[in-house]
Amino acid sequence: MISSTLFNLASIASVAFAAADCTGINAVAPQCVSQEALHYRDFFYIGGRYVAGAAGNLTYDQLYVEKLTPAAGVNQSKPVVLFHGGGTSGVTWLNTPDNRKGFASHLLDYGYQVYIVDQTSVGRGSAENLNDYVMRIGSTAEITEKGFTAPELTNAYPQSQQHTQWPGSGVKGDPVFDAFESTFIPLTSNLTVQELSMRSSGCQLLSLIGPSFLISHSIGALHPLLLSNDCPSLVAGNINLEPGNIPFQSYVGNTTSSVGRTSARPWGMTNTHVTYEPAISNSSELTYELVGDDTPAKRSCYMQTGTIHKLTEIAKVKYVALTGSASPHITYEHCVIDFLEQAGVATEWIKLADKGITGNGHFGYLEKNSPQIAGVVHEWVQSNC
Repeated sequence: MISSTLFNLASIASVAFAAADCTGINAVAPQCVSQEALHYRDFFYIGGRYVAGAAGNLTYDQLYVEKLTPAAGVNQSKPVVLFHGGGTSGVTWLNTPDNRKGFASHLLDYGYQVYIVDQTSVGRGSAENLNDYVMRIGSTAEITEKGFTAPELTNAYPQSQQHTQWPGSGVKGDPVFDAFESTFIPLTSNLTVQELSMRSSGCQLLSLIGPSFLISHSIGALHPLLLSNDCPSLVAGNINLEPGNIPFQSYVGNTTSSVGRTSARPWGMTNTHVTYEPAISNSSELTYELVGDDTPAKRSCYMQTGTIHKLTEIAKVKYVALTGSASPHITYEHCVIDFLEQAGVATEWIKLADKGITGNGHFGYLEKNSPQIAGVVHEWVQSNC
């Protein structure tokens, strides 16, 4: 009798679990099954420095690093290091907002040793020095809708009407959107001090793990470019998903209009010194002008004028950008490619639509066809090992 009762209870529980709603944050429930690749996880803090204060010595500028090792073993010759974009943290590479397999898991399935960083001052990255790391908002729901998840509703650029890959409505109140918006956290307004700390700790990380492929998203593309300048022999390749470091300017909130365009990155694609030839000691020695017609479908770009200075160290590393067909970046990503090529950097620009991968916005690696995007990254790595 007792055994029969227990069996019936177990059957009822099994049915209840099977019927559980695992949408968005509901997947936190124990009965919801993870889609992530089986792996081992370790964490480390790399770099940093002691700074004496009234309370004693504090550690500043250390880089948070997660090491993910596929349970089936590593079968790729070089690791990959993932750099998140602005307003998010390293968790963006884990499961998607609708709880599909995340980008890191796709790479684990291919057999890569995967490292995920939180930029200094962001997430679990060091932010002890609050005087330097003055924080600002990561994103509002309105910025996210217009720039990331539902650009087709605003129709700020014609390509936005091709956006089909976001999982859900892409607007506030949708459980997938709300789960995604909750991942946005404050980021520093002082990109100069952040770049300096990331350069030091980033090269130290690479010295410990060996030459690696660096994969970035959006403004996270700043850091692989700087590491390519500072320790190019340790960067096997620079893979940028929708790089956000457009030369000499920034599109605030991922807008595409000239109204949201501001001056930025005085060293071209960075806020801090990079090596140019002929050599310069101050960014003011770079001269540039706005070129090209400026339309909603294709924005004008800043290019060097007069003496063309070459990025001789950065040019030692292979560079590729991947851009979605419906993203705001499809209207201005050519600026990144044109500037780097003018500066002597051999680049490759993969428009995902040319690979038959269509409908993607700025966060393509979280969208419904993210496995196909991961496949393009894997293919590029294999071709450039």
